[in-house]
Amino acid sequence: MPSSPSSAHWLSLIGSIWLQTINGPNSDFPVYSSQLKELKNISQVQLNFLAFASDAGKLFGWFSGVAALYLPLWLVAFVGAAFGLVGYGIQYMFLDSAGLRYWHLFVLTALAGNGICWINTVCYLLCINNFASSSRVAVSLATSYLGLSAKVYSSLAETFPGMANSKARTYLLLNAVVPVFVTVVVAPSLRVFDLKSEASSSDAAFLAMFAITLATGACAVVGSIGSTSNGLSSKEHMASLAVLLATPILIPVALKIRETLTKIRQAKRENRIHDLGTDDSVSVESVVVIDVAADADTDAKEEADGVVKKPEVEVGGLRLLRSPDFWLYFFSYMFSGTLGLVFLNNLGQIAESRGLAQTSTLVSLSSSFGFFGRLLPAFMDYYSKKSGYSISRTGSMATLMAPMAGAFFLLLNQRDFFLYLGTAVIGTCTGAITSVAVSATSELFGPKNFGVNHNVVVANIPVGSLCFGYFAAFLYQREASARGTLTCSGAGCYRDTFAVWGSTCAVGTLLCSVLYARSRNFAGRLPVRIPSCLARLIS
Repeated sequence: MPSSPSSAHWLSLIGSIWLQTINGPNSDFPVYSSQLKELKNISQVQLNFLAFASDAGKLFGWFSGVAALYLPLWLVAFVGAAFGLVGYGIQYMFLDSAGLRYWHLFVLTALAGNGICWINTVCYLLCINNFASSSRVAVSLATSYLGLSAKVYSSLAETFPGMANSKARTYLLLNAVVPVFVTVVVAPSLRVFDLKSEASSSDAAFLAMFAITLATGACAVVGSIGSTSNGLSSKEHMASLAVLLATPILIPVALKIRETLTKIRQAKRENRIHDLGTDDSVSVESVVVIDVAADADTDAKEEADGVVKKPEVEVGGLRLLRSPDFWLYFFSYMFSGTLGLVFLNNLGQIAESRGLAQTSTLVSLSSSFGFFGRLLPAFMDYYSKKSGYSISRTGSMATLMAPMAGAFFLLLNQRDFFLYLGTAVIGTCTGAITSVAVSATSELFGPKNFGVNHNVVVANIPVGSLCFGYFAAFLYQREASARGTLTCSGAGCYRDTFAVWGSTCAVGTLLCSVLYARSRNFAGRLPVRIPSCLARLIS
């Protein structure tokens, strides 16, 4: 067993965090979509199809899961970054050319969207395999940073001088280049390490990571409110955000220093033991025997207490599609997390129909609450693990869906207060559900085929995006046509949409509750190992 492997697997987690931070280039599409519409002379419907194209790439995301079974993870990450480089890079180079037609834009956007799946697969597998007992916490921490992607890209775009006149080209260039650059930097850390145990210093490392993450989120929120109100320029804000994003690297550095000092002390101790003779060797061997006996006593105690370990159930391939649990999971996710993503994608249009002057404030609100929503499962899993209990992922998802359904009905009220409140609740629940779902896939179907299984599950996102998004657009256009205008204003524009979405989310809550009832035996009390001295007293 390695003497202290914690710095190695923490370095892989930091690499995953940095990849997640830049792996949401599609989230900045609303920022430059209006200019893209003018440059390419396309209709609103065609623009909506381009927004859907990025999600459509997830239909083929399972290819990345298959590739991860046979290729090194760093190479899988490079493939995803290369897809983004081609998809956004060609759009950047030929944006002003008449030869770049609409169907070219659609295919290139879908290719870039598929590249996101490849990088996500690498990050999930690293967190699950390098953190045996804390994989849920690691996954939630890494995925929380995905909520910062739009903020990071917008801050970078504001920092670039002389490119404000071509916002679309600026964002396309950043979307193409930044993932490749970050992948090159973190590639050496993208490995699964053979760790037989996690060091005791993991607790302190997780607490430090929580503090850094909260500070990073607070910095992003302050920057989202507006640099003019707090006296912070865009360059200063980007610099402070970059420092906070780089700070986590101090954790594996500190652990590496600690490991080096420990090895030096162990080497000195072994030299002293070697000089003592055979008597001490016998005592050392007897200690090993006592430890083995303690393991047996502990296992017997677990059986006496009725502690049932989760069976290693592995489901993959066609068996996954034949499983009732898969379809319950698929539709409950689509009726909640995906529905929330569709709401957030339409938030600008919703704010405009309500007559809000500060649309960016509402978007920033949803982004910040989504970030902290993604972080929430990490806190819950960390403290529940220390208490000796495991929280069911399907139970957590069902609990999060209920207030989300209520928030859609709150939006039926015309007051702005309820719009802000509903947006905050939906942003929080959507972020938390998408974070929890990563571990739920492994909990339900096993970790062995996770890379393929989860990409099959997230195929619900393009399906839901197409169905829910264009349902809302149809009702919006119908209301506008009834008033004889091209655009719709007033609470009635989305009244029927919110009612249907709320009812749909309520159905998703019911489906996930059924799934939890079917799978609740897989979670519960965690096995607790007792000291050898107590084991002998009990026996």
